[in-house]
Amino acid sequence: MLAFPSLPVAILGLPGGTEWIVILIVALLLFGRRLPEVMRSMGRGVVEFKKGIKGIEEDAEVEAAPRPRSKIPSPADAPAPSDKDESRDH
Repeated sequence: MLAFPSLPVAILGLPGGTEWIVILIVALLLFGRRLPEVMRSMGRGVVEFKKGIKGIEEDAEVEAAPRPRSKIPSPADAPAPSDKDESRDH
């Protein structure tokens, strides 16, 4: 009984031309007529993923943008009480 040592994926590398042809044939055998539908669904999933990533990026940009400082009113800027307000208290 032969035992193959487990090789890391980095040593194997990406599939070449012949391997892609075998992969495509296996995909055709497994999915048959449904293959266009499966690919369309995968494409929609990628589009939704990209939209989600874009939304997150826009939210991050809004959070990172400097916000204008609002002027905190000082007591000198507060309106002076009128005589009518003082007469109600007594």
